[in-house]
Amino acid sequence: MPWLALTLQVERSAAEAFSDALLEAGAQSVALEESGSVTAILALQDDSKTLVAAASRAAGISPPGFTVETLHEQDWVRASQAQFAPVAISERLWIGPSWHAAPPGRVAIRIDPGLAFGTGSHPSTRLILTYLERNLRGGERVLDYGCGSGILAIAAARLGAAHVDAVDLDPQAVETTRANAAANGVVLQAALPDALPAAGYDIVVSNILAQPLIVLAPLLARCVFRSGARIALSGILEAQAVEVAQAYGRWLGMSIGDRDEGWALLVGIRK
Repeated sequence: MPWLALTLQVERSAAEAFSDALLEAGAQSVALEESGSVTAILALQDDSKTLVAAASRAAGISPPGFTVETLHEQDWVRASQAQFAPVAISERLWIGPSWHAAPPGRVAIRIDPGLAFGTGSHPSTRLILTYLERNLRGGERVLDYGCGSGILAIAAARLGAAHVDAVDLDPQAVETTRANAAANGVVLQAALPDALPAAGYDIVVSNILAQPLIVLAPLLARCVFRSGARIALSGILEAQAVEVAQAYGRWLGMSIGDRDEGWALLVGIRK
């Protein structure tokens, strides 16, 4: 199956936010090159100009110039494998594809390149993975809202959560999460938002973007159901942290828990 490969020239300071916005707008995969350019993979039927314009509005930048080429399946897989290096997270977690050997003593999570975002290499993903590693004690109920590849949900299960639900608007992401969970030998429930259980959670994590997180504040706050239950939000630039925190402040005591390369992790505890 052929794909469209877009190469976009973006100011380095805006490249990461624009990359996330491309994914939210419908890109199948995005890679940030060392040169500062951004490569996005689109389905063949996608309208490149419309998607780039939508991502630019979300990221608050002018639409950048870009080139388009057709990428065949074997070239897409080869390119993805070349970009996807293993990532060590904090003290315990290791994220890597199936063709790399995991180092001894690490909790290994296998994520092969695919059509859903989430490999552990982006700062916003690292922030929540580190949070889970430091805060899960075992036996918790965990929700990953906006699961992408399922990496956060799988990490929660591997770190001892008793029950994990994973939710995404994209049916492809739900299927990818299920497949990745099976490949990692963990049990979790992955579904579209309409199937989200009414039961509450001890920990809710979400790694999307600032504006969707603001819109989702009432829903995610309800999922943090009891006094002392916690939430961790990422995909937020440091400059956006105050606005996102204010959206959740009615229900949770919010603060910046960590920072990484200009990205902020917001953490909260149910009042």
